[in-house]
Amino acid sequence: MRIAMVMAAATAAVAAGVAARTAAPDPARLQVRVDTGVLSGRATSDAGVRSFRGVPYAAPPVGPLRWRAPEPVTAWTGVRNATAFSAECVQNIVIERKPWTEEFMAHGATSEDCLYLNVWTAAASAAERRPVYVWLHGGGLVEGSGSIAIYDGESLARKGVVVVAVNYRLGVFGYFAHAELTKESPHHASGNYGYLDQVAALQWVQRNIAAFGGDPTRVTVGGQSAGAGSVHALAASPLAKGLLLRGVAESGSGLGRAAKPLGEAEQDGMRFAAARHADSLAALRAVPSSALAPPLESDPRWGAVVDGWLLPDTIDRVLARGGQNDVAMLTGLNADEGSSAPTYGKIPAEEFKKQSRDRFGSRADAFLSLYPATEDVEASRSQIDGARDQGLVSMYLWGVLRAKNSRTPLYTYYWDHAMPGPDREVYRAFHTSEVPYVFNTLNRSHRPWQPADRAIAQTMSTYWTNFVTSGDPNGPGLTSWPAFGRGGLVTMELGDHFGTRAVADAAQFEFFSKYFDEGQHR
Repeated sequence: MRIAMVMAAATAAVAAGVAARTAAPDPARLQVRVDTGVLSGRATSDAGVRSFRGVPYAAPPVGPLRWRAPEPVTAWTGVRNATAFSAECVQNIVIERKPWTEEFMAHGATSEDCLYLNVWTAAASAAERRPVYVWLHGGGLVEGSGSIAIYDGESLARKGVVVVAVNYRLGVFGYFAHAELTKESPHHASGNYGYLDQVAALQWVQRNIAAFGGDPTRVTVGGQSAGAGSVHALAASPLAKGLLLRGVAESGSGLGRAAKPLGEAEQDGMRFAAARHADSLAALRAVPSSALAPPLESDPRWGAVVDGWLLPDTIDRVLARGGQNDVAMLTGLNADEGSSAPTYGKIPAEEFKKQSRDRFGSRADAFLSLYPATEDVEASRSQIDGARDQGLVSMYLWGVLRAKNSRTPLYTYYWDHAMPGPDREVYRAFHTSEVPYVFNTLNRSHRPWQPADRAIAQTMSTYWTNFVTSGDPNGPGLTSWPAFGRGGLVTMELGDHFGTRAVADAAQFEFFSKYFDEGQHR
């Protein structure tokens, strides 16, 4: 797609929004009644868009409610101020961790009392029934927030979408399993509290989003990285049945998605408790959050648990037997997902060959013939190319697995545009770098944006808006994006160029297909 065409579309969109910005907000429009009381929001920089921040969707999970499924919100009297973001869920706050500069990170105060969401809407009345986009942030299930700058929903709201960004419990507060917790649960399950929060948020959307002009029958759940994993968990969960119509998983679709068996997760939890010298669940609940959150070297990696309730099995196995919530999906990955690692593209040739032999065993010679490493520069290129091809083939094979038991469409992509800035050549199209373009929030970031960047953001946000609206990213003036399975072994390239590209060359595709088929990636 020619950049000039995209820039023309961007200019037209900006001109169309000028009138909305000049109108003063009507104070009556800033109040909305939800099922627990009246909220008072605020106008955004565009007076036609309203935002409601820090809206409670579940009771504070504190005291005896720590490590329990979310409870209902207590109704309030009068008007509740919804103009400020809530506290972030408990996490280690970091100003920046390159390539993720300040606008990618959470910066607020933290608290266990964090089950709140934020809404952006441009609907003039509750009768409009606009499509809804529920956003689940990334951060490895240990950090992140729905109030991060690049997740601002104003631009997508201006395009006709009601945007909801959700906080959910993180780390030990969100994914801790323990035999005593399992015993006290009526469902004989523990762990997955962060995912249960997401289900509660979606139930809140079903009950209340019409008040903001949203359509509860057209809910798309989107997320990036850990948020993408959350989308897959919800698609595999019987608890989310009927709560989402579509899903978007940015940097998060492929074979071998991990989930611990409940017994293993319980053992991890009991070791965690012992390391904190807590000999009972009551003692552990009495420990201040500040004493639980700092990780110890012995702590497990927190994540999904096959608990028999929220997750009846691993996500891959649920998908393989057709037990998932069959929702239309849009998913993809970035060209330089691993560029945050200091060794990205920098492993010397001899070390790269050694790692390849350790990893691929008898098939290492075949790998090195496709990704040679006769000297360091060549090895650098092979490291990057091999990682990209493996990711693309894994995503494609996941699509094949999904297609066996799914009637809904799938759209896949490959993002390859490097954000401008002093570290552009180091981090390139890094993990998360597509998100400001999807949300069209370049104005929330202090980078030397070029007209081409703004044009790309207009195109990306329009593709996403179209998918949220209809389940199909295509629309007038956009390069055609084929559904998965149409056109052969291809995916959609987004960023520097818009159009289809091969998943991988034939030999590379065959190599990684055998690699995944043999289960060597596990």
